[in-house]
Amino acid sequence: MPDQSIHTFGRRFKNPCSRHPFVLILIVFLFLISAAHASADDAMFRANPEHTGVYGNGGTEPGNSELWHFTTGGIVYSSPAIANGTVYVGSEDKNLYAIDAMTGKEKWKFPTGGFVDSSPAVSDGIVYVGSRDNYLYAIDAAAGTEKWRFATSDEVGSSPAVVNGTVYVGSEDRNLYAIDATTGKEKWRFASEQWVGSSPTVVNGIVYFGSGDHNLYAIDAVTGKEEWRFAAEDRMYPSPAVANGTVYAAASEDHNLYAIDAVTGKEKWRFATGGWLFSSPTVSDGFVYIGSSDKNLYAINAVTGKERWRFATRNYVDSSPAVINGIVYFGSDDTNLYAVDAVTGKEKWRFATGGWVLSSLSVADGIIYVGSNDKNLYAVGANSSLPTTVSTTIRITNASSTISRVTTTAPAVIITPIVPARQTTQPAPIQYALPMAIIATAGIAILKRQ
Repeated sequence: MPDQSIHTFGRRFKNPCSRHPFVLILIVFLFLISAAHASADDAMFRANPEHTGVYGNGGTEPGNSELWHFTTGGIVYSSPAIANGTVYVGSEDKNLYAIDAMTGKEKWKFPTGGFVDSSPAVSDGIVYVGSRDNYLYAIDAAAGTEKWRFATSDEVGSSPAVVNGTVYVGSEDRNLYAIDATTGKEKWRFASEQWVGSSPTVVNGIVYFGSGDHNLYAIDAVTGKEEWRFAAEDRMYPSPAVANGTVYAAASEDHNLYAIDAVTGKEKWRFATGGWLFSSPTVSDGFVYIGSSDKNLYAINAVTGKERWRFATRNYVDSSPAVINGIVYFGSDDTNLYAVDAVTGKEKWRFATGGWVLSSLSVADGIIYVGSNDKNLYAVGANSSLPTTVSTTIRITNASSTISRVTTTAPAVIITPIVPARQTTQPAPIQYALPMAIIATAGIAILKRQ
C-alpha cells in the first residue's frame, strides 16, 4: 500500500484523512459553507453568468399579493438585482436605487447623467451598472458612493456580468469591454460592426454576446480574441443563455430562437415565433422559455427545438421569463405579471401593475421583484396577513381594453408598505457560526487523539 503522507518543503506529515475519512467530510462541509457564502452576496442579470434565468434562491413559492411598491421618477426598464437584503434597480429618472427588500424603503440613490435601463450586477460589495450617459459605474453597495466610472464612446444599455474579477459589458459604440472590477481599468475591448445592446454571458472562459450586426460572438474571456461568430438573419438584441454545451440566442427581427453549439458555433436548430424577440431565453430542465411580440410565451424542447406549449397574453411579451421550482414567471405589455406551470403551460395566477412590464423580474426568498412603465418597482409574494376579503391584486385593469404602448403619465398611488410575514434571513457568518464551531471543534478533537 502506498505511503499516504504529505510532503511540504521536505517535511513529512501524517495525513489524518487517510485514517479518519470523517475529517475529510468535515473539511469539505466547511469549504462548501464558505463557498456558498462567497456567492451569496453576488447577483446579476438573469440570475447567473450563464444567464439561464433559473433562480436557486427563490425560497417558498411566491403568491400574487403586493407586499410593497417603490415609486421612482421614471419608467423602470432595468431588471432588479437582490443582494444582502437590498434591491438594486435603475430608472429612467437617471438614478440607481438601493431599496430595502423587506420594507420597500429607500436606502440610497445614485444619480447618473442618463437613463439607467441597464440591469445592475452586484459582486463583492460593489454594484456595477451602465447608464445612457456613456459610463459604466462601480458603486459601493452599502454606502451608495462611487468607486470608479469607465467611459465608453456611446450609451451603455447592456447589463454587466462580473466573473473572476472582470466586468464584461457592451456599449452602443460597437464594443464589448473587459474591465478590471477593482480598478476600473480596461483589460481589452472587442469591436463588432454595430452597437452592442446584448448583455454578455460568460461560461467556461468564453464570453457570448449578440450585436446589431446580426452576429452572435464567442470571445475568449481572458484575451478578447474571437473564437467564432454565428450569423443570424437580423439584429441580435436579447442576451444569450448557455446550458449543456448549447447557446440559446434570439434574433429580434427575424423572429427566430437559435440553438448553437457552444464550442463550434454551428447551428443545431431554430424555432420561429410569430413576432419580434426582445425577450431573452430561459433554460430549465430541458426546455427553453421565451416571449414574443406575437403575445405568446413559448416552451420549447431544448434538444429538439419542438414546441411544448404556448401561453397567450393580451399584448407583447418582451420581459424575460424566470423559472423557480417548476413555475415560469414573466411580464407582458398587457400590464400583468404571470405565473405559469412550467410543465403544462397552465396559468397559476396573475398580478396587475399600472403599466406594461418590460423589466425582467428577479426572485429572492419567495418574493418577486419587477419594474413597470408606471414608474414603480413591485415586490410581489405570499402574504398571509392580508384580509381574505381583499383582492390579491391591488391594481385592476380592464380585460376588454386595448393596451397602448404609450407611456402612462398618471401619477402613481403610493401604498403603505406591507411587511411580508416571513423570517428574516441572517447573514451567512452569523447563520453558520454555531454549526461551523461545533464541526471544527470535533475535527480538532479527533486530530489531537492521533
